[in-house]
Amino acid sequence: KVKPQLEEKEGKTFDVFTAVEFKTQVVAGTNYFIKVHVGNDEFLHLRVFRSLPHENKPLSLHSYQSSKTKHDELTYF
Repeated sequence: KVKPQLEEKEGKTFDVFTAVEFKTQVVAGTNYFIKVHVGNDEFLHLRVFRSLPHENKPLSLHSYQSSKTKHDELTYF
């Protein structure tokens, strides 16, 4: 659900978009920190926010980090 949001921010499309790891952080909703393989040896770290159920809002891409590798540790940001 956040792939189109990322593609719009990056100004490109990703043929490969596979989550390989994630962590969560409970706030007034949930932050998901997701390591995504986007092809070759390129990875992105995404921070995706899911609001509380009663707010009925879609998932939103809060921020992301590019130029990551498979072995970069997924940290809270």
